[in-house]
Amino acid sequence: MSRDARIELDWADGTYAFRLAWKEIIALQEAVDAGPYVVLGRLHNGQWKVEDISKVIRIGLVGGGMTPADALKKVHTYVEDRPPLENLLVAQAVLSAGLAGAPEEKLGEADGEAAKESTTSPTEKSA
Repeated sequence: MSRDARIELDWADGTYAFRLAWKEIIALQEAVDAGPYVVLGRLHNGQWKVEDISKVIRIGLVGGGMTPADALKKVHTYVEDRPPLENLLVAQAVLSAGLAGAPEEKLGEADGEAAKESTTSPTEKSA
């Protein structure tokens, strides 16, 4: 599985895909006049601007596949019409995934299948 910076989050009125790939990160830089790590630092250290939150979420929604018009409507309704702190953690998660990649799923077998195969400890002697 590749890490493509896409994350799905329960946000606003549903579950949405967010993605900040290379071109979205460039759009974010231009929108807030700061590099992505500077913006991430501001989001974490309390020196953020409200535009940092709204732009990360809007651009992330577009990168995740939403049309720009729909993303703008969602941001107006669920970000700009709400207190900024309600969306701070979402912005942090979206930008972090864009810079470091989204958390990887477990590779290999589904949960529980490996346990069914063997109940012998690898250090246990066999008879």
